[in-house]
Amino acid sequence: MSIYQRALDDLAAVFTRLDESEVDKAVAAIAAAKRIALYGVGREGLQIKGLAMRLYHLGRSVSMVGDMNTPPLGRGDLLIVSAGPGYFSTVAALMKTAAEAGAQTLCVTAQPGGACPLAADVVLTIPAQTMANDSGPATSVLPMGSLYEGAQYILFECLILKLRELLKITPESMRANHTNLE
Repeated sequence: MSIYQRALDDLAAVFTRLDESEVDKAVAAIAAAKRIALYGVGREGLQIKGLAMRLYHLGRSVSMVGDMNTPPLGRGDLLIVSAGPGYFSTVAALMKTAAEAGAQTLCVTAQPGGACPLAADVVLTIPAQTMANDSGPATSVLPMGSLYEGAQYILFECLILKLRELLKITPESMRANHTNLE
């Protein structure tokens, strides 16, 4: 079996274990949010940025934490964070600040028992290997946290499809929100 097929098989196995009710709760929280800010570290942060871009294409009011145009969050708003291994100090601090301001928090994770997901209003578990559990006989062919990050990409694109349908946004409307400065 090729490494490509092994990688694809590892990704497919993640989605056989995905809890669709968690996906639906995440979609509902995103759809209900007035403003959305997103945050992730490392390669998880790159996937979160991709989700932010797609949410923008849907016409949502969205920004990345740390960008100059990030508004203050409060009641009716949502902070989406990624904490694959269950805890990052920066994620925990941002979640605390958002919650104290009245915003909801959605934590994407592979470790739902971690401190960050336990503090979140909504948890979206991606049952995939991260750097927290990347050694031993049951590990993915993909290195370190790549299985989780690859699964994030696929899941986030499917979240967008679900949101597009729920919000009744046409593909043409999404395309109209794409930048023309490339």
